[in-house]
Amino acid sequence: MSREPSNCPSRRRFLLQALGAGGAVAGMTIAPGVVLISTAAETNEPTAKPGAGADAAKRWGLLIDTRRCAEDCSACISACRQENGWEEPRDPDKDPQWIRKMKLTDQREEPISLPLMCQHCKHPPCASVCPTQATFKRADGIVLVDKHRCIGCRYCMIACPFQARFMPQRPLGTASPNHPRAKGAAEGCTLCVQRIDRGEQPACVERCAEQGNKALLFGDLNDPQSSISQALRQSGGSTIRAELRLEPAVHYQGIV
Repeated sequence: MSREPSNCPSRRRFLLQALGAGGAVAGMTIAPGVVLISTAAETNEPTAKPGAGADAAKRWGLLIDTRRCAEDCSACISACRQENGWEEPRDPDKDPQWIRKMKLTDQREEPISLPLMCQHCKHPPCASVCPTQATFKRADGIVLVDKHRCIGCRYCMIACPFQARFMPQRPLGTASPNHPRAKGAAEGCTLCVQRIDRGEQPACVERCAEQGNKALLFGDLNDPQSSISQALRQSGGSTIRAELRLEPAVHYQGIV
């Protein structure tokens, strides 16, 4: 995989010069948790604050019961596309898929349908390798990308062990107002941060419940009284690639 940035050199040089200018940039929120970069003169803020607005007492997560996830159901994927404005992939190996369904088999050779998205790790390797801090983790654990800092180096895509980061390679059509996108800028599941900050559930969780499957449960992992914490305590759950000790916020049931 090429590591050459896809952005034009002039844009990349401008961004690097801006980032290196004594931190004289500041964050401008266009949607809750989604930050664009503007000049300090425009905002009178000394530095960017990508975590502003998130509650550090919370850690948002998902519990996915694969036993309730029908192999032929793609309601969560459709809901994510509609909410966040990404297109039906023409080439599944290259085009963005914020959620994709994996077909697995367990030790008994029973089929498993596993929705896979950004795992919003407590220790996200995508953020550790980002040379411009475009990838960041909010105080509530949601991992996001600041598109105006991203230089398209793809380091985050290489570092993610879940292959949950993507980079649009084609010209983009009409974008959703909920999420800015750009050709050559990394992207992935945001847990529908714009909905969370309005007190709503992610679109995938809501649509799955509307379909009657209730395979996805969203909530605060730090709250022992939350539904997700109680379900994990009562029925257990596991994370994928647990041996990497990244502590994902996405837990699964029915995959052992």
